[in-house]
Amino acid sequence: MTATDTSTAWQDKVALVTGAAGGIGRAVVRALAERGTRVAAVDRDGDALRKRVAELARQGLPVTAYPADVTDAAGVEALVAAVESGLGPVEYLVNAAGTLRVGEVRELSGQDWADMFAVNASGVFHTSRAVVDRMVPRGRGALVTVASNAASTPRAKMAAYAASKAAATMFTKSLGLEVARYGIRCNVVAPGSTETPMLWSMWHDDEGRARTLGGSAEDFRVGIPLGRTARPEDVAAAVLFLLSEQAGHVTLHELTVDGGAALGA
Repeated sequence: MTATDTSTAWQDKVALVTGAAGGIGRAVVRALAERGTRVAAVDRDGDALRKRVAELARQGLPVTAYPADVTDAAGVEALVAAVESGLGPVEYLVNAAGTLRVGEVRELSGQDWADMFAVNASGVFHTSRAVVDRMVPRGRGALVTVASNAASTPRAKMAAYAASKAAATMFTKSLGLEVARYGIRCNVVAPGSTETPMLWSMWHDDEGRARTLGGSAEDFRVGIPLGRTARPEDVAAAVLFLLSEQAGHVTLHELTVDGGAALGA
């Protein structure tokens, strides 16, 4: 699948993508829209979201902005109802909303922990439940949660983030087990270091990139064997594969996209 793929399999379908104003979410939105899928772009940063969607609309891409906070269960239910009323039945869901705060466990506040779980885990629960509840009667649909390689590989100063992504990962797989009999597939993409504002926020000096690529003995990180960080488009390509008909017999799967940083874990 390339950026110019216009297969009719994607056209006239509806996708809902959370975290659509961020790096990976934005790349997923573009990739889907370029294939003719009508995309409901969701993010709690309404201003940034509308700016991104306006850019895509000027290029003739079928994207609609839906500002919403995935931590609000009632708001998410209203969001999904509005999307289905305005665009049609949701065929694809991509949970790409996420937040990160770094620090050793003893430094993290209870609010830090709660905020990361609210977005990274509860947000996935709220959105997945609302969408899948509508997919079940139709007997079709595909869902991908963007988690992290930190969900399966311990990372110093990322305990709360890793725990919240592990929760999202196991939730998605367990949901997939429950809804497989309805023809609904649920998979996970686990990125590593990706060129997004989230990654850049972790670099506090000129050596940040070098430590990411080469590893850090102090933090028990082995670096990235491929020698480069991922582009958001690399992650988006993995997401689209798992949504696509080529992955029609794939469910409960976790696809790691990290250049080998987790050594295949």
